[in-house]
Amino acid sequence: MYYVGIDVSKRSVDVCLLTDGIKGKRKTKSLPNGLNSAQALAQWLTVQKRDPSQAHIILEATGIYHEHLAYGLHQAGILVSVINPHRVREFAKGMGIFTKTDRVDAYVLASYGCLKQPESWTPPAQEIRKLKALLQHRDSLLSDKQRTGNRLDTLKSTAAPKEVVESLDSIELNLKEELARIERLIAEHIDKHPGLKNDLKLLKSIDGVGEQIGWNMLTIIRGNNFKRAEQVAAYLGVIPVECRSGTSVRGRAKLSKIGPSAIRAKLYMGAITALRHNSHVKAHYERLLLKGKAKMLAVGAAMRKLVHLCYGVLHTQQPYDKNYGMVAG
Repeated sequence: MYYVGIDVSKRSVDVCLLTDGIKGKRKTKSLPNGLNSAQALAQWLTVQKRDPSQAHIILEATGIYHEHLAYGLHQAGILVSVINPHRVREFAKGMGIFTKTDRVDAYVLASYGCLKQPESWTPPAQEIRKLKALLQHRDSLLSDKQRTGNRLDTLKSTAAPKEVVESLDSIELNLKEELARIERLIAEHIDKHPGLKNDLKLLKSIDGVGEQIGWNMLTIIRGNNFKRAEQVAAYLGVIPVECRSGTSVRGRAKLSKIGPSAIRAKLYMGAITALRHNSHVKAHYERLLLKGKAKMLAVGAAMRKLVHLCYGVLHTQQPYDKNYGMVAG
């Protein structure tokens, strides 16, 4: 087994091959990013007299730009790991590497693979991939609609030409109609797949989880190889990070806020709702307040509790029991 780190950008992938561990020689190459990037990488490794089937490839999760390469490598039977970028940056700091270039990042990724031995990446099922794409498109449309609405509100309070206002009115209407159509497609897609339909029903059995959180948690939990609820919480950035050093530094703990911020925003609203309607979330929140914890830290804990409940119902395939573990007063 040998290790290859790859820094992925929109148009290219920078490759670093470790020939003999992190202290050995490195070979580097820049290849185009696209449909054939996995094939091009395998050919280059063969030229280097390396068997592609013995490679362990390490990539960062870079939005969508890594997908052609990751899916191509998996289909070719080549071991690939997709790593959280924050973990890689912390690893680089630990190695004393603060420079950030494509070649350096590729070397750091190869070293991470060599020393950490990360788990292999398995692509999510096709129905999850489609659901994720539909949800991302929905969020983009919603953002466009809100931005257009804000422009309209501003212009209507000024002496703007009516043609401009009418144009924005038309755009807002079209966005509203398209948003409704995409939401119907999301519902129909879930309805066509019994597994997704059942999982969404389980998620929505949790007080505080509606369609928005249900849809997104479904893609996150079913689209990743999480083995514990804590891993989901860490991925979403709702775990506490303490600031302590020696006897003098005692900073307040705060959420790590690593991962998708848009989903954290949805979880925040869900937690606020759950504080009124979910006995487990409310009890956890109030216990922390009684211990003197800051209100926002307690809200963060409520978000984390909601994530744990979502993982729990999908893991056990049992609906949420609002009375589980609650002591009658």
